[in-house]
Amino acid sequence: MKRFLAWVLGLPAAIVLVAFAIANRQFVTVSLDPVSPQDPWIALRLPLWSLLFIGIFLGLVTGWVGAWINQHHWRKEARRSRQELERARAREDERARAERRNQLAPLDG
Repeated sequence: MKRFLAWVLGLPAAIVLVAFAIANRQFVTVSLDPVSPQDPWIALRLPLWSLLFIGIFLGLVTGWVGAWINQHHWRKEARRSRQELERARAREDERARAERRNQLAPLDG
């Protein structure tokens, strides 16, 4: 069902993005200087469609980083639980070994 839904939503979105890219091939100047728009210190000349894709990419990366930062608490808790489980297993293994040694001790003597 998820795969079908991905195709139903993804295919039309891909078609719209490709159509946008084909229709907007003209170059635009992007000024990164808010003080001097006529003579910008930094300006990029890019196709309009590339600005859309750069914006989408930067939005995805920003969202991923934000989600990763917000999930810090859960990763920390999972790490703590994993360490606690490993300590409990080690204690249980040691207890089982000691019990086994105690059972074998009368047979050795």
